[in-house]
Amino acid sequence: MKVLFMCTANSCRSVLSQGLFNHLAPSGLTAVSSGSLPSGQLNPRAVSTLQALGIDTTGLYSKGSEVFSDSPPDVVITVCDQAAGEPCPVYFAAAVKSHWGLADPSTVQGSDSDVQAAFDATVDQIKKRLEAFLRLDHSALTAEKLKHELDRIGQQ
Repeated sequence: MKVLFMCTANSCRSVLSQGLFNHLAPSGLTAVSSGSLPSGQLNPRAVSTLQALGIDTTGLYSKGSEVFSDSPPDVVITVCDQAAGEPCPVYFAAAVKSHWGLADPSTVQGSDSDVQAAFDATVDQIKKRLEAFLRLDHSALTAEKLKHELDRIGQQ
């Protein structure tokens, strides 16, 4: 199963989600990320936060969804409010779609420790949701039931 985490810029929350998912997921499950308006660069704090957790950031980059037109995901999860109401590209038509809104830690103002605390809180929230996602019996879920479960997880 391929899961796409989608955000507007594909520089922070979607990248954190991709890195954490691939770090936690068993074989056979993989994550990618993209943006509806990719910035073309990763947020340095997102990268350093993943690295501090021992997560490989090799290969992460900011990109648009068109890179997946030949290999669409099975699941699309939007992770920021700006992407929540945007339609997914037509080549994602068959994907199960859900929204897991996350506050943007890159907009936090304050000391370095305040900003890092925001990133750490975002990572904790993503991790809890991913652990719930990974506990699901994917082989027993229809697309409709998977969407229901994903929506429920996104409200946690």
